[in-house]
Amino acid sequence: MKNLHKTWFDYFLVVVFLFLLVITLYPFLNVLAISLNDATDTIKNVSFIFPRKFTLTNYKYVFEEGGILQPLLMSIAKTVIGTAAGVICTAMLAYTLSRRDFVFHKTFTLLFVITMYVGGGMIPEYLLIMRTLKLGNNFLVYIIPGLIWVYNMILVRSFIDGLPPALQEAAQLDGANDFQIWYKVVMPLCTPVIATIALYYAVGQWNSFMDTYLYAKELPTLQYKLYEIMSQATMQLDTHTTTNATQAVTPMAIRMAVTVVATVPIIVVYPFVQKYFVGGMTLGAVKN
Repeated sequence: MKNLHKTWFDYFLVVVFLFLLVITLYPFLNVLAISLNDATDTIKNVSFIFPRKFTLTNYKYVFEEGGILQPLLMSIAKTVIGTAAGVICTAMLAYTLSRRDFVFHKTFTLLFVITMYVGGGMIPEYLLIMRTLKLGNNFLVYIIPGLIWVYNMILVRSFIDGLPPALQEAAQLDGANDFQIWYKVVMPLCTPVIATIALYYAVGQWNSFMDTYLYAKELPTLQYKLYEIMSQATMQLDTHTTTNATQAVTPMAIRMAVTVVATVPIIVVYPFVQKYFVGGMTLGAVKN
């Protein structure tokens, strides 16, 4: 009887997780199908997960009319450089605040944590970046303001706190300085949490839109350019369809194609760091 109850419970879990899988995948599959479907056919019915009339017209419109090559390169450069700089600065700060011989490590940690709850607001930030730092339409505006995310720093510091102190002490006895201990001893052991925060930084940099909108319209990124394409498509295209060569496009079809273009790069990158993600989150979150 006990085994029978366990079997039915297993079936119940399978049904629940299949349901969760369906409601998770359906929206993305629907967006992908609409982006690859003939726009005039989509008007008839938008509830499908496979293209009924396959076409690449929507993507041709985005790439040919939008001119997204330069913004794409800008987004790639921003994501790669911003992620690398953010990971390095975050790891250095976390290592410094994890050192018990640093007298003010608790004070500085408290000051950083306060910034997670109390911010200056958009206007002071805008004045700081545009007037004081003069970073308007400067590539560094994509890098400097996002160098340190306090949450990421806390994850890395918690992970470092969980490492055996004897490792650092042994390196000191061998004559290693602080930088050598961080680079040669601590960092190689922090691969899971480093991969985790790298993913956070990469997703944040790739999806960032407001920094371009507020500070660097002359250096458009892919997200901002896709936003412009959607806005122009909504204004320029007719309410229903507009003829483009032999087929038609609609604002909905363009929006779906833009969504796929903006999402696919992150989906492609994620599997390479996923194996570190769970370990980095759990180990970095529970150790003090």
